[in-house]
Amino acid sequence: RFVEVISSTFASTVTLCLDDLQWADSASIAAVNQLLLAGGIASQHAKFFFLGCYREGETDNCNPLWKTLCNNDLVNARSTDVKLDCMDEETLTTMVSETLCLLPRLTRCLSSIIYRKTKGNPLFVSQLMISLGKEGLLRPSLSRRRWEWDKEKIQCQKLPDDVAMFFTNSIEALSEDVKASLCVLSCFGSSAETAFIKTLERLLQKTLLSNLDAAVEEGLLDNKDGR
Repeated sequence: RFVEVISSTFASTVTLCLDDLQWADSASIAAVNQLLLAGGIASQHAKFFFLGCYREGETDNCNPLWKTLCNNDLVNARSTDVKLDCMDEETLTTMVSETLCLLPRLTRCLSSIIYRKTKGNPLFVSQLMISLGKEGLLRPSLSRRRWEWDKEKIQCQKLPDDVAMFFTNSIEALSEDVKASLCVLSCFGSSAETAFIKTLERLLQKTLLSNLDAAVEEGLLDNKDGR
């Protein structure tokens, strides 16, 4: 009833986003079902939008999420399944070309290596390119006035098998102060305003902003519009 009242009263749409639904248990999925069917989308006057993310390869016919996806009532409630695939090699070549401001024929050898190592996963690609830049394997050349790279060393570079391990290794390489600041920030959701972090610094008597800036430089956080 709470969601139904809120979504029916205000002009703005109430949005709920849940990630990693492939790990949700039956009780959690039942709660989501209740929100969708009774509290929001099923009501003619409600403005309720639900966005659920899950990994397709980690659900089967016994998974409670799969039963929800196959629920005819949800289909009648205008549900849409959006599949996000990895980039193919040609798309990745275009991305690398535009990022480095070079013609695709010049970046194809680099993008081919990156594709083989990342399988086209966009997040893995961006983190790998940041890592290559930090290690000097991808660098600007003042004499040539363009980016250059060490093809042999990049090919020999060992990478984790998945993005999660890649991020874990990146976080482990941070200083203890930066990791402690990330732990504090993680208690307040996916984003926090700079003014709020400054207040935390004053109350906790700890340095947070400069440590979080270090995480931004490593590509682990984004700093946009004072958040």
